Amino acid sequence: MTPKKRTLGKTTGTLRGRASAEPEPAEAETHGATLDRYDIAILGELQRDARLTNAELASRIGLSAAPTWRRVRWLEEQGYITGYRAEIDRRKIGLGVLAFVRVDAERNNAHATRALEDAIRALPEVIACHYISGAGTFELHVVARDLDAFSRWSMATLFKLPNVKDLHTSFSLGEVKAGAALPLAHLRGGA
Repeated sequence: MTPKKRTLGKTTGTLRGRASAEPEPAEAETHGATLDRYDIAILGELQRDARLTNAELASRIGLSAAPTWRRVRWLEEQGYITGYRAEIDRRKIGLGVLAFVRVDAERNNAHATRALEDAIRALPEVIACHYISGAGTFELHVVARDLDAFSRWSMATLFKLPNVKDLHTSFSLGEVKAGAALPLAHLRGGA
């Protein structure tokens, strides 16, 4: 069989060994509204290694290939799996600085906030952005080559964002944990 090409949000990938034919409606498995132990096992295995072939994945979770493929497809369609991507060591590609930038907005109204969100989304150096409680409006995770590059980028970009009142920056001195898989124990009835 040929590999199945999938489009998942903005990520496109070929998953080796996945069946390419759509299952017939009569053969399609009815899936409940909640995740069962096989779905949870699939999520766990794919978080550890998204390059598994369908046969390898099926073997690890204890199902045959066809129902495993249908379940993966269902998890993608329902938005549990949003993409497949390579994790890249930022230092190996010359991005030695990771900065945490708290952005205080000048005005907190819908139009001004949307304009700031749109501007932040367009910045490739910003690898994550969160609304935050407490002081500030957004917390940005920003990567740069070095401190000088971050300083130049901040002056040329961050200070020119719309609706920005103030910026507060902290720098990572070392990663203790990054790129971790999401915990799934709560889905199994665990803590």
